[in-house]
Amino acid sequence: MKRFTVDRFEGDKVVTECENGEMAIFEKSALPKSIKEGDVLNFEAGSCYLNAEETKRRKEYIRKLMDSLMED
Repeated sequence: MKRFTVDRFEGDKVVTECENGEMAIFEKSALPKSIKEGDVLNFEAGSCYLNAEETKRRKEYIRKLMDSLMED
């Protein structure tokens, strides 16, 4: 299984970052319709799906990190 994070949208393309740091570009039409920047996608056995649990975990981690930076 490979895991990618949605970095940005460029027209009909989706720019993602793989776990190993490499960037990959996919056709928007080949990915789940509801994806947003920051979402985690899993590619496994020829299919792609949104990993909502990992996306939520990462967003919570970033929120906590930002909160700790704002503390006096």
